[in-house]
Amino acid sequence: MEVYKKLLEIQTGLKAPKWQENTFGHYNYRSCEDILEAVKPLLKDQNCALVICDGIEHIGERYYICAEASLIDTETGDKVSNKAYAREEESKRGMDGSQITGASSSYARKYALNGLFAIDDAKDADTDGFRKQTNGPTKAEQAADSKKADEINDKFAPKKTEKASEDQVKEIQETCFATGYEEAKILKAFHVESLSDLTSIAAENILKKLNERANAV
Repeated sequence: MEVYKKLLEIQTGLKAPKWQENTFGHYNYRSCEDILEAVKPLLKDQNCALVICDGIEHIGERYYICAEASLIDTETGDKVSNKAYAREEESKRGMDGSQITGASSSYARKYALNGLFAIDDAKDADTDGFRKQTNGPTKAEQAADSKKADEINDKFAPKKTEKASEDQVKEIQETCFATGYEEAKILKAFHVESLSDLTSIAAENILKKLNERANAV
C-alpha cells in the first residue's frame, strides 16, 4: 500500500536528536515533543497527517494509558497505526492525579511514535536509564558518579607541580608590558629565575592578579 511506502520514507529520513538532558542520570534523551517537531516537515513532504490519541484502560487491578499514533495518507485515506501502553503510578511524590496521568500519557505517546517511526530508544522502562530518570540514581550510583568525576578532574586539571605553558608565559609577559608591571618583581616573589620555571597554578594566579590590576587602572 502507498501509505507504507510513505512511512518508509519518513522512517529513513527522520532525525530526532536527543535535545533533553537528564541531570540525575547524566544522559540525553528525546521527548515526545522532540519527535513531533522533527517529523512535521517529513509529513508535509509525503502528504501525510499524524494523529495521536490516548485513553484509559482498566487491566486487572491497575489503570493503563493506551496511546495510538496513526499515520494517515491524505491522498488515499489509508493509515497505519501503532499502540503503546504506560501504567499509571498509584502515587508519585510531588504530583497530583492529573499530573500522574499526564506523565503516563506523554510516555505512552512517545513510545507509540517510537514504534511507528522505528525510533530506537534505550531509555525504556526496564532499563537503568529510565529508573534513573524517574527515581534518580541510588546512593551507590551517586558515589560512583562522584568518583568518576574526580578521576576525570584529576586527569585533566593542572597538577601543582606542572610547569607553566608557553601560552601562559607569553600572556604574562604581554600583560606586564601592557600594565607596566616589572617582570623581575614576579621572579623575585616566586623565587624563580625565569617565568617558564613557574608552575601552571602560579601562572594562573599571576595572570588573575595582573588582570585585576589592569582593570583597576
